Amino acid sequence: MKKRMLGKDLEVSAIGLGCMGMSHAYGAPSDRKEMTELIARAVELGCTFFDTAESYGTEENPHDNEELLGIALKPYRSKVKIATKFGISFDWDAPSVNKPLIVDSCPETIRKSVEGSLKRLQTDHIDLYYQHRVDPKIPIEEVAGTVKDLIDEGKITHWGLSEVDEETLRRAHKVCPVTAIQNRYSMMARWYESLFPVLEELGVGFVAFSPLANGFLTAAYKKGTAFTEKGDYRSVMAQFSSEGQAENAGLVALLEKIAREKNATPAQVSLAWMLEKKPYIVPIPGTRKCSRLEENLGAAALRFTPEELASLDGELRHTKISAVFGGTAIKK
Repeated sequence: MKKRMLGKDLEVSAIGLGCMGMSHAYGAPSDRKEMTELIARAVELGCTFFDTAESYGTEENPHDNEELLGIALKPYRSKVKIATKFGISFDWDAPSVNKPLIVDSCPETIRKSVEGSLKRLQTDHIDLYYQHRVDPKIPIEEVAGTVKDLIDEGKITHWGLSEVDEETLRRAHKVCPVTAIQNRYSMMARWYESLFPVLEELGVGFVAFSPLANGFLTAAYKKGTAFTEKGDYRSVMAQFSSEGQAENAGLVALLEKIAREKNATPAQVSLAWMLEKKPYIVPIPGTRKCSRLEENLGAAALRFTPEELASLDGELRHTKISAVFGGTAIKK
C-alpha cells in the first residue's frame, strides 16, 4: 500500500486501522484471538498505522483495546506505527448508551497515562500520542509543554489533538509542533474541512476517524436494522434511525451508482473520495471482519480523476443527508 506523511516525518500507510470497535461502542468486545488474527492480516496487506486509546474498553476492563494491540502488534512492532490517546475516561454510571466523557489533561494524569499505555502496548515508545479531547480546565499550552517533555524523554515521538478547533491547534503548535489532528470526517460529516487551510499552513496531517460514518457509508444497513446489543452506540445514532435511513436513501443510491461505475464498493468509494481530497488525509476505518478489512484497505488503489471528484462533490451538494452522530458529550 502507498504511504502518506503526517506532519514532517511520520510516514504511515494511506489507510490505517481504527481499532476502537474491537473493544468499545459496538457491543461486547470481540474475541481476542480473532482480532489478533485480523490485525496480523492488516499488517500482511500493508497497513502500518494502528489507532487505539487508553479509554477504549468496557466498565470491567477500561483498557481492553490497548492490551489487545500490545499482544497483536508485538511481532510487528518495528514495522508499524501505533497511535494512542490520553485525557478522557467514561462515566460508566450514566444510564445513556453512549457514556459521557470525563476529561482530565493535567500534567500528572498525562504522565500516568503514558506509562500505562507503554506497558499495555508492550513498547518503549508511542509513535503518535493524541490529547483525546480538549480539557477546558487546563490551558493547552500546559498540555503541549508536558507532551514536549515526553518527546524529549523518548516516551513518545509525535503528538496530536483530537476533535480540535483552529485556535487551540495554533496555540498548541506554538509550544510543541503538532504532527496530526484526529477529527471526525466523512461524506456525512464535513464541518472540519474549514481547517484545511490552517493544516496546510502549519504542516499538520489529518487523521479521519469514522470515515464511513460508523459503517453507514458501506450501504450495508437497510431500513429496520436494529442494534440491540448492550453498549452498541449505533442504536442512538441519527443516521441509523428510521428517519435517517429514509433521508439518506439518495446518498446510498449515489454511492451504489458510483461503485458500479468504478467496479468498487460504496465503502471504497467513500474512502477513495477522502484520499483524493488532500494528500495529508489518512482515514482509519474500523472493522471486526477480515472481509471488510480487505475491502477497506483496497480503497487505497481506487482513484478518481479531478473531473470525477468534482462531479461527485457536485452530486453530494445536491443530495439530502441526515444528521450524523457527532460524538459523546463531555460530562459537566
